[in-house]
Amino acid sequence: MAQHILIINPGSTSTKTALFDDDQKVAEEVVRHDPKELARFDNVADQFDYRMEAINSWIDSLKLTNGQIKAVVGRGAPLKPLEGGSYEISKQLLDDVKTGRYSNHASNLGAIIASHLAERFGVPSLIADPITVDNFTDIARLSGVPEIKRKCRSHALNIKEVSRREAARAGKQLSNVNYITVHMGGGISVAALEGGRVVDVNDGLLGMGPFSPDRAGALPISGVLELCFSGEYTQKELTDKFSKKSGLVGYLGEADLRKVEEMIDSGNRKAQLCFNAMAYQIAKEIGIAATVLKGEFEAIILTGGMANSKRLVDGISERVAWMKPVIVVPGEFEMEALAAAGIRFLSGTDKLKSY
Repeated sequence: MAQHILIINPGSTSTKTALFDDDQKVAEEVVRHDPKELARFDNVADQFDYRMEAINSWIDSLKLTNGQIKAVVGRGAPLKPLEGGSYEISKQLLDDVKTGRYSNHASNLGAIIASHLAERFGVPSLIADPITVDNFTDIARLSGVPEIKRKCRSHALNIKEVSRREAARAGKQLSNVNYITVHMGGGISVAALEGGRVVDVNDGLLGMGPFSPDRAGALPISGVLELCFSGEYTQKELTDKFSKKSGLVGYLGEADLRKVEEMIDSGNRKAQLCFNAMAYQIAKEIGIAATVLKGEFEAIILTGGMANSKRLVDGISERVAWMKPVIVVPGEFEMEALAAAGIRFLSGTDKLKSY
């Protein structure tokens, strides 16, 4: 019997929507939103009515009949630290994303929209493997400064889905294997997966690890202090600088890796240096993850949009391939991962966890 699952994945200026029949995508739409309209809302959650107008138009075009939809799955937002898995969208979870308790992030709308649509269709709603999936041990949380804790924030949804697929390809269960899985997009997450659990990862937004197309990554503390007390920046301005205006875009004025490679091909030596430095830093972070797992892992998996770049993959592989095989899975599989979570729930393979 068909298991129709509705998927909602909000981004900063778009909302990806899809309808799955079991694991087959039967319809999808990327609903684009006017950035100027979105900018009117200080709290991302207040964009709900504006976004729903366009989403409702797409859903109406599907001409769904009563009983066709069995579940609605939304992208998980930054929440309190959680075990991996799927979670029922509860009142407490909705309160946390509506108030932006943990982050004022576009993905906060994932649970809000999913809950609304689930109520409309009279079906369950859930999120899966949110950004704050956290299996850190106590030793991994210490930063060196008592007032500062290391945070576990990563591209957990894609990381776990790609790792799960690779385990299945090898004829194994994810719970029985270890991987170093690297998501390379606008942000970069280098995760040590022990039996499918994220036991260590850099905080790719405002934390540690390699710089990315637009994020700063780990920084020398003395330089950060100088910027903080220079009088040239407010806290918000520095936050924007480190999370949106650093990395490749800070050095080169360009965050699109394809265009950076065009610059390299035209002889731009600065672009070559910055590109190589990013690959170098990603490889270093893989080395850190390898020590966390004590060298006991099956492979290094490179995924995300930047894994489409042979030049980047080669630049990383030449430094880390001596450790374990490097497996390249370009792109991201967030929609498929959310659908797979819905299937596991509907089939009874997974029980929903309480938030």
